[in-house]
Amino acid sequence: MTKNIPLILALICLARLSPCSGQTAPESIDLSKFPGAEVEDVVVPVPSEIFSVLDKLGSPNWRSELRGSLGKNTGNRAQVALLLGTVIAEGFIAVEAEDSGKVQEIGREVLVLAEAINVRKAVIARSKSITEKADAKEWKAVRKEFDGALHDVRGAMEELGDDELAQLVSIGGWLRGTEVLTSIVSKNYTPDGAELLYQPQLIDYFNRKLDSLKNTRLGKDDLVVKIRKTLAAIRPLIGKDDGTKIPPDAVQRINKMTSETVAAITSRKES
Repeated sequence: MTKNIPLILALICLARLSPCSGQTAPESIDLSKFPGAEVEDVVVPVPSEIFSVLDKLGSPNWRSELRGSLGKNTGNRAQVALLLGTVIAEGFIAVEAEDSGKVQEIGREVLVLAEAINVRKAVIARSKSITEKADAKEWKAVRKEFDGALHDVRGAMEELGDDELAQLVSIGGWLRGTEVLTSIVSKNYTPDGAELLYQPQLIDYFNRKLDSLKNTRLGKDDLVVKIRKTLAAIRPLIGKDDGTKIPPDAVQRINKMTSETVAAITSRKES
């Protein structure tokens, strides 16, 4: 049976969560309504579609969640793919912050990283459009361009036979998106806000993909090994099928693990 999963950016979905200024969060959020692309038995919603549904919620301080540095490209293909995922995720955060300068910087960086893994042609038009639309402050249009950039990058990598690297782009985006979402939930915890983290099928999907790489050169990369361990540790914290809400301490632990992993991706020294 197909599952609907609230994917956080790069798949990535960042959500406007509970209030930062006296607003009241909705009683519940029907995550089953999200459209998306089916991957095996998991439906991965398009990030911009999720934003359109969740825009009516509170207004967190997105600018405070933006990173000063987008990270360093070490030339290691696994790291570059993961880094690209985190950068695209950062793009959605910058859109929520309505920071046109940061969005333009991210659009340029997407192009640089895409070139490093031989898919530059797939995102040239997107990068230009992101810059133009951010300058015009057409935020909904920018969201769609980031959606398109993600789709184009993954499609180009798969055409080149780099399916495994395409998965790493997705995982990098999910890690950065989850880092930010847990940060926001922790600052203004509500059970309904924490419910947005309930993604067991998605994590199981990522784990299956990483497990299939165990005996390959890519799977033995120390950063990929670290991520596999991180996902395994997050899995029991992400929620139970019995409807039990994710408690504040679990949200904080997930935030710590994803923060450390994103830091490893974005600041990794060349080995």
